[in-house]
Order: sequence, then structure tokens, then C-alpha cells
Amino acid sequence: MLKHRWFRWALAFLGWTFVGLFFASQTYLTYKSSGGKAPLQFIVELNLSEWYLWAILSPGIIWLAARFPIDRKVLARNLAIHLLAGIAVTLASWQLNNFVRHHVLGMRSSTPLIGVFHQYLVTYAILVGATQGYLYYRRYRDGELQAARLGAQLAEANLQALRTQLHPHFLFNTLNAISALVHKDPDSADRMIARLSDLLRLTIENVGVQEVPLAQEIEFLDRYLQIQRMRFGDRLSIRMDIAPGTMDAGTPYLILQPLVENAIRHGIGSRTSPGSVIVSSRQLDGMLVLEISDDGPGIEPGVTPKPGIGISSTRARLDALYGRDHHFEMKNDVRGGFVVKLSFPFRLMPHPANPSSNEGASH
Repeated sequence: MLKHRWFRWALAFLGWTFVGLFFASQTYLTYKSSGGKAPLQFIVELNLSEWYLWAILSPGIIWLAARFPIDRKVLARNLAIHLLAGIAVTLASWQLNNFVRHHVLGMRSSTPLIGVFHQYLVTYAILVGATQGYLYYRRYRDGELQAARLGAQLAEANLQALRTQLHPHFLFNTLNAISALVHKDPDSADRMIARLSDLLRLTIENVGVQEVPLAQEIEFLDRYLQIQRMRFGDRLSIRMDIAPGTMDAGTPYLILQPLVENAIRHGIGSRTSPGSVIVSSRQLDGMLVLEISDDGPGIEPGVTPKPGIGISSTRARLDALYGRDHHFEMKNDVRGGFVVKLSFPFRLMPHPANPSSNEGASH
């Protein structure tokens, strides 16, 4: 803090020195052009002493400018205050300048007030105007930062609301699957409850997290698929085609589970024959590309699929996280079945150690 303050004072000193030297050059050239003597050292000392006096007076002027801003609500009053203050500062500066000329520079002559009155009054006005400009700029920047902060908080709240929306939806579907097995296969139902507890533990541990490494997202998806395998048995085949270089890529948390759930429900749940779901990832042109495909019936030509909670929340989260810098597509696969494809910027995000996940895997 102290170092920063000294830097500001040094910068102000250099600024006033530049102003003094600038006007010293004008005085020197005026003397030279008129054919008179131009003692350079004396001219520099004369001008620097005058502007260093303004440097001494400037903190008080800046305080007055901040204390009585040129605001529309009090414009007339504050302009009158600054006019009186400007005259007072002009008279004080004139007196101090003559004092320095006599007692420091050894000059016998004094500067007449009429010769510097307008210059000094304009100097006061420039200092007040510069202070006002700086204060307006600070106010504008503070407003921008506050707006950005509020925008970020709102976006975070929206994302959290979207994620929270998925939890009861997922929980309801999973409990519904468990209830279907309670009487048919109590042991499988018991194992599904254990897997569900693992999943709930993971969601609780990651409250507030919006992005995780793809490896962590795949780990959560694997816990979910363990439940679905108990439900569908041999009817469900899952294939993971995850490019090794994408495992540390940042991925929206819980982005895959609702898409895979959608593929299982519409691609496999609606038929008695076995079916498969493929989850793949790759890096392409600086984007992480994720695909979830099934070999189900797909959708009839000309029919627009109605997105459920999972798909709608996925779209909204991608919009909130990446804006226009993402792609989301649902269509019939040319090989048969249905495919959902999404892509967003590829950013590495190291996979953290998660002891609780290992503990859950041992159940």
C-alpha cells in the first residue's frame, strides 16, 4: 500500500515537472525570437517553481472537486463554490509565486496579478475538470464491475437451479426402477439402493460444481449404468469409446447422465429385444465432442422430438456456460437409431483424487 502511494506521488511529481519544462521551453523560445537574452537555467527554475507551487496546491483542489462535484442536482451551487475557490486559489498562488521569486530566486520584480489571473483560474478549472473526469470514469468502471458481478451471480444461480432440477427427476426414475424389482428380484433391488446411495453421495459432494474432468463425469455415469444394468439385465449393452486425450477435459457436471437415460428409455426401454448405447468422446478443432447414440427405432421422419426435463436442462446449461460457443444436435443416426451430439470448448482440467468415489466402487 505504501509502495503504491509513493509510486503515485512520484508519478505526480514527474507530471508537474513535465508541465514546468513544457512552459519553460515556451518562455525560452519567446526570449530567443525577440532577440533578448535567454538564460536557460534561470528560465527552467522560474517555471518549475511556479508549477511546483501548483503541485502543492493540487491535493486541496482535487479534494474540493471531489467534495463538490459538478452534478446536475447541485450544479449552480457547486459552480459558484468552485468559482469562489478558483479566485481564492488564484490569489494564493499569485502571492506564493511572488514570494518564491523574491526570497528563493532573488528577483526584485513581482508578477502583476492581471498577468496571471486568467491563466491561474483556467489552471484551477482544468484540475477540477480532470478530477471530475476521473471520478466519472471510476464510477462507470465500478458500475461495470458491479453489473458483471451481479451477472455472474445470476448465471451461477441459474446453472445451480438447472442442476437441482435434474436431481428429483433422476431420483424419481431410479426409485421407480427399484420399486419394479422389489418383488421380482429383492437382491437386485437391494444392490440398486446401494448404488443409488453412491450416486447421491457424489452429487452431494459436488454441490455448486459446474464443471468436472470428463473422467469424473464418466465415473458418475458408470455408477448410474450399474443401476440400469441391474434393471435391464442382458437387454442393455453399453460401450464406452472415450479418447484417452479427453479424460482431463472440463465437462459440465451431470451432462451425460440425462442424455444416456434418454437413450435407454427411448432406444431400449420401449422394446423387448436387446439394445445398445454408445458413449464416445473426441477432440476436434479445439472442441470436446461428445456423442450418445442408441440402436433403437429413432424418430419418424418429419416428427420433431419433444425434449423432456433432461434434454431441456442440458440445452439451457450449455447456453449459460458457453453462450454461442457450443453445438447441440439430436437426430436419427445414419447407421440406424438415434444420436445426440454436443460440443463445447476443449479445456484441460486435472482429475482430482476422490477417495469417496473409490469407497463407493467397492460396494
